Amino acid sequence: MVANPKLEELRSKRAESQAGGGEARIKRQHESGRSTARERLDILLDPGSFRELDAFVRHREHDFNMDKNRPMGDSVVTGWGTIDGRLVYVFSQDFTVVGGTLSEVHARKIVKIMEMAMKTGAPVIGLNDSGGARIQEGVDSLGGYADIFLRNTLASGVVPQISVIMGPCAGGSVYSPALTDFILMVNKTSYMFITGPDVVKQVTHEDVSFEDLGGASVHAAKSGVCHMVGENETESLMLVRELLSYLPQNNMEDAPFLATTDDPLRADTELDTLVPDEPNKPYDMKEIITRIVDDGHFLEIQAEYAENIVVGFARLGGHSVGIIGNQPMVLAGVLDIKASEKAARFIRTCDSFNIPIVTFVDVPGYMPGTDQEHNGIIRSGAKLLFAYCETTVPKLTVTTRKSYGGAYCVMSSKHIRGDLNLAWPTAEIAVMGPEGAVEIIFRRELKEADDPAAKKIELAADYRKKFANPYIAAERGFVDDVIEPRDTRARLINALEALQNKRDENPPRKHGNIPL
Repeated sequence: MVANPKLEELRSKRAESQAGGGEARIKRQHESGRSTARERLDILLDPGSFRELDAFVRHREHDFNMDKNRPMGDSVVTGWGTIDGRLVYVFSQDFTVVGGTLSEVHARKIVKIMEMAMKTGAPVIGLNDSGGARIQEGVDSLGGYADIFLRNTLASGVVPQISVIMGPCAGGSVYSPALTDFILMVNKTSYMFITGPDVVKQVTHEDVSFEDLGGASVHAAKSGVCHMVGENETESLMLVRELLSYLPQNNMEDAPFLATTDDPLRADTELDTLVPDEPNKPYDMKEIITRIVDDGHFLEIQAEYAENIVVGFARLGGHSVGIIGNQPMVLAGVLDIKASEKAARFIRTCDSFNIPIVTFVDVPGYMPGTDQEHNGIIRSGAKLLFAYCETTVPKLTVTTRKSYGGAYCVMSSKHIRGDLNLAWPTAEIAVMGPEGAVEIIFRRELKEADDPAAKKIELAADYRKKFANPYIAAERGFVDDVIEPRDTRARLINALEALQNKRDENPPRKHGNIPL
């Protein structure tokens, strides 16, 4: 067969594009415990589904000898593929090519697939491994970042955006992920920071390592920037696939329904005794959640951050749901600044993508103290209230124990458009706890009592009997039903099916002014 020079030229150029930064740089990438851009796409996407775009793009910079280094495809691989047969658009930054730095054409490649994603209504997944802006290109590189930031913002709430931090990302390369819906990191090999350790040392004289400044453990537990962490790259990419299974393709669709063999009428008698008789004794809200949801599977989000509130995805009768629950095991489940913002963000994500919200309530109130007040607990608490009030998806609420004061109002109460509000017999719905209430109501009696401590116990017990229960709220219709805990799963699934055609809307406006 006679060789076709045109085909040979095409194959040669494609091979050059797929070679990345060359064998030496690929070897260094592997030695650092990281895969290449294309290897990551092979792990993430369904086999054979990736279709590349802009494989032959080259930068046009000539200064600083850049005209002698014009890699085919530049420092990012872009295109589309499928995950579980569903279309996704992807970009994967290539650290072996000019350190994965963002050039003008690198940015244009990303912008192209983001715009395609919005037009076709499909998620965008970014695999980030970049040294930041390409200094040699100056403002052209900065402009490229701004072009991406704009598309991130325009796509927000339209299509799901997921960022995976696969290496060191600094400066502009962390702002795009920060604008997306979810950020995943890889333990020990990925980092995020505005300025690296060297600059920090120059400016503040702090001597800090990459890991301590912006490692996965820092952002998962302290800053809350990271939503989930994988122990290695494969685990992180598998988490992306699992996360997507709970999300719709776009804001006009419902989340995927996944049939289950878990009986929708399954009753769990263990739930009847899971809440302790002692009002101050903790229990694990995650155990309640896993006992109720399909197959006991709960994908927790931000598991190590603000642990006094639990958020994540699960299924009930095959329906994808977002779950929020106060966690009595941590700070008695109190709402503080971090917990309020964590839950508010998750609620708005669910509402953006038509995912019903199930809230499990056991909350003593908001965290008191000068630290919380001075750092804006009022504003942060209002964010959570705003998020719940604004949502139009089905909202189901189960009060398991405490629901006191303003926190009662905030945690998806009937007054802020809760669709179904259930309570267990152990629920205590009141302005405040019995001990605090009697100190205010019976201040004079306690002062005049021969034994104030004994009198307080007596009055608190009487108050608890009269008010610390779900029945007064049920009399008012603020609780739709008081149920046996074992029946919670069946009641929630039934409600989801009844509410699947729910329609609700907010007044016409450009957008609300959430108290940021």
